[in-house]
Amino acid sequence: MNDPESDGRMTPRELRADVPALHEAAYFNFGAHGPSPEYVVEAASDFIADHEFGSGTTDPYERAFETYEIVRERVADFVGAEPDEIALTESTTDGITRIAGAIDWEPGDVVVRTDLEHPAGVLPWKRLEREGVEVRVVETEDGRIDLEAYAEAVADARLVCFSAITWTHGTRLPVADLVEIADEAGAFTLVDAVQSPGQVAMDVSAWGADAVAAAGHKWLLGPWGSGFLYVDREAAAELAPRAVGYRSVEDSGADTITFKPGARRFEIGTTTPAAHVGLVEALDAVDAVGLPAIRDRIASLTDRFKDGVPDDRLLSPREYETGLVTVDVDDPEATVDRLADEGIVVRSLPHPDGVRVSIHAVSAEAEIDRLTDALAAEW
Repeated sequence: MNDPESDGRMTPRELRADVPALHEAAYFNFGAHGPSPEYVVEAASDFIADHEFGSGTTDPYERAFETYEIVRERVADFVGAEPDEIALTESTTDGITRIAGAIDWEPGDVVVRTDLEHPAGVLPWKRLEREGVEVRVVETEDGRIDLEAYAEAVADARLVCFSAITWTHGTRLPVADLVEIADEAGAFTLVDAVQSPGQVAMDVSAWGADAVAAAGHKWLLGPWGSGFLYVDREAAAELAPRAVGYRSVEDSGADTITFKPGARRFEIGTTTPAAHVGLVEALDAVDAVGLPAIRDRIASLTDRFKDGVPDDRLLSPREYETGLVTVDVDDPEATVDRLADEGIVVRSLPHPDGVRVSIHAVSAEAEIDRLTDALAAEW
């Protein structure tokens, strides 16, 4: 990887050159999976090799725990948190589920979500309905949320869950405003931020949410398994995870359970830090390019793509918000298959009924033009 201190800023083109998967196709599915640079994969695999091959002479637990702390500090710095507010998880779904299991739910409690949530922000609450919890769904329009309708829905809620960036339209929701409204109602706020890190600046302290779940395997180009969960210190003190292990507690041999302070109580037991070691390398690469440069590049490329999409086919905002752009096609699954045959990777969505194009700073103008030409048959 380029050293930004010695060689100047890494360019998106240089970052792209380090990602082998991007040499094979015109790839536009970063909202689901961001293929990793070689050095990210090497960092993860080197950790496993060193950890396993050296375990005869060094303490593998000591090495792992030292690595957890290094990763925790790096992630905290990237998202605007303190290290003890970060738990290392496998995914966004994992983080949301851990929060859902840490609240002492009672029949009649209300959970509020939007109708745009990923299954990660739907299924944990559906499960709680069996225990008498009411799940209230706020309807949206074109990826937007009406603040008055939202305020009415959360007035008596125990928890509110919503996405910072909608996976369906690529719209950016007003996180701080939504958190403030929920706070006034006394509701716990949980944000699904998986589409944020790596394409937009992220400051969880400014958001003010009680918890934020995210992961590194999308726009950050990190490995699968590199999830992380932010939990506000005061909010964490009121949560008692149902999944508990020696990493969750102060003394695993004590007669009573005393959870570790902060987000550490959400970590359970023995896991390899390898994916998170790769995540640190990915964060370094993103910082080497710089989020402002990444944002500007994504904006330029999405504008280029949208210029070729008719108004009646564009399901995302015409003005730039994120690299997620959803377009209306007659048969989304067939379109995905046809484009794949042409070496272009996109995905279909269950709602709205369309094809989602995820454009990253590592995408190329020529690929955008190929995609536009290939979709012209749909219009």
